[in-house]
Amino acid sequence: MTMTMWQAVATIAVVAFGTMLTRFVPFLLFPESKEPPQFVRYLGKVLPYAMTGLLVVYSLKDVSLASGSHGIPEAIAMLAIIGLHVWKRNMLLSIAGGTILYMILVQLVFA
Repeated sequence: MTMTMWQAVATIAVVAFGTMLTRFVPFLLFPESKEPPQFVRYLGKVLPYAMTGLLVVYSLKDVSLASGSHGIPEAIAMLAIIGLHVWKRNMLLSIAGGTILYMILVQLVFA
């Protein structure tokens, strides 16, 4: 099914508005001069760890130790992520380095 020009413009406008709304509303609700509620501060502390755990579980849910590469590329990539993070303490470097290593392993080494 293809969209007409009007439908495409309307879709892009609605998505742009929704994106802007989700970016601006927190600054309107919690200006810098106002202290955020205790619950919001609590979520700011625990959600990064919860999301990281969720992503690890989601990433490893289809790994089969009994077939294929037996989870070896995933294990190597996880060790690289942990090693990079312990070494440099840079989340972006850790995630990017582990992802690049994993893609090289599954595309070239364990193909």
